[in-house]
Amino acid sequence: MPIVHIELLEGRTQEQKNEMVKEVTEAIVKTTGASRDAVHIVINDMEKGNYAVGGKTKLQ
Repeated sequence: MPIVHIELLEGRTQEQKNEMVKEVTEAIVKTTGASRDAVHIVINDMEKGNYAVGGKTKLQ
């Protein structure tokens, strides 16, 4: 059972996430031979204030 964790900054639409899930699932099925029903995907939408690069949050 492949489990994929995806971390994203907030702001994507549900439609974008739906398409991403479809494409990631297809890639996992193609490369591992797992069935679609076995692929689990967890999406974590992070608030921009909770993610930082170079000492600055993405809100700065």
